[in-house]
Amino acid sequence: MRKKIIGIILLSAAVLTLICIISVGISISSYAKTDETQKADAAIILGAAVEDGAPTPVFRERINHGISLYQDGYVEYLIFTGGIGDGDSISEAQAGKNYAISMGIPQSAILIEEESHITEENLENAKALMEQNDLQTALIVSDPLHMKRAMLMAKDYGITAYASPTKTTMYQSAKTKLPFLAREIVMYIGYGFVRIFQ
Repeated sequence: MRKKIIGIILLSAAVLTLICIISVGISISSYAKTDETQKADAAIILGAAVEDGAPTPVFRERINHGISLYQDGYVEYLIFTGGIGDGDSISEAQAGKNYAISMGIPQSAILIEEESHITEENLENAKALMEQNDLQTALIVSDPLHMKRAMLMAKDYGITAYASPTKTTMYQSAKTKLPFLAREIVMYIGYGFVRIFQ
């Protein structure tokens, strides 16, 4: 009898865990379609990998989106985030800045922070830059499947932010989307637990 009860409890826990994972996955996928692009003081472009001193294709498309926002008059500043990764000689933020300048963005319109290595740090440090430069509102720029977690973190750090997902994201096919989604599910649930104790 005891073994049967334990089996039922374990099965129930497994079912509830599966339901939770599926629900979070659906929520992340649905939020990926949210585009709140509007006028703001700055675009916070979340960092991604650098290769040979230049943005990887994923990072490049985030930057291109930020550049479009600036050129179309949505923002006055671009904020690049991200420190130096293992084996790199340049920070993600500096690589983003260099690329943006090469595309015609004036250096005076670019702010960078080079200390962060994860999304939460990206946003915490971007918030500090906003305060230092008297910026009140921001568009958060990243890949669509990253937006739900990024926006929750932005809210937690008190940033008045709006979602502006990268339209030309490199994650277009099921083959590229599914691993990204799986990672985001784990990271989102993990962050949900962490923020309970913050």
